[in-house]
Amino acid sequence: MLRVDNLQVVRGRETVLSGVSLALQPGEVLGVLGPNGAGKSTLLGALCGELAVAQGNVFLHDRPLGQWSGPERARRLAVLPQVSTLGFAFRVEEVVGMGRLPHGSGVARDAEIISAALHAADAAHLRDRSYLALSGGERQRVHLARVLAQLWPGEAGATLLLDEPTSALDPLHQHTTLQAVRDFADRGAAVLVILHDLNLAARYCDRILLLQNGRPYALDTPQRVLQPEGVKAVFGLDVLVQPHPERGHPLIIAR
Repeated sequence: MLRVDNLQVVRGRETVLSGVSLALQPGEVLGVLGPNGAGKSTLLGALCGELAVAQGNVFLHDRPLGQWSGPERARRLAVLPQVSTLGFAFRVEEVVGMGRLPHGSGVARDAEIISAALHAADAAHLRDRSYLALSGGERQRVHLARVLAQLWPGEAGATLLLDEPTSALDPLHQHTTLQAVRDFADRGAAVLVILHDLNLAARYCDRILLLQNGRPYALDTPQRVLQPEGVKAVFGLDVLVQPHPERGHPLIIAR
């Protein structure tokens, strides 16, 4: 489990994130929403230890994040940044296999996990391709498979942080990606995912943290957070909110 108490991040003289307290639970998908510049990626950077915090603490399984060694932490916490760069012509299977480096599970078991993660990310047909020959959306799915492989099968004790994993994807793969994330959480992992699409968040997330100007505006279920007044206050967008006719989650329609 990942937990933060009264988190504050300062850049120069500017406080870019403050007042964030949350506990990411096993089996949960927590969505982070907010306009550009609201502090979403800053929050993810602080949660994974990439950014220093000016105030507050980040705990992984009730231990301060800084007390974990690199390999020890990598076996429990995986991060998919907004942009993943790789300049060498590795085969896709080799890229996904990089997620297994913190483990000593053996070649045969790693091969099973790599295959399962590729299937989960709908990228199995790419396994023998050169990474450099892939489209942006294909690369994004390969990196999703890599972080899934790092924590496979996603049992309780695993924490996955994802920064806009659907940004380069077509509508079908937006859903297949978030369904893979949902399935991962359903096996016990804790997942935090930054999204821009309100309807995708409403469908796949258990709770939503809505950020505004670097501070939490709301943290609750999609039904309670994604209401017209909140969407208007944070995004400046007038919307209608109705129950989805089949699934029941909020359906957000711009006026």
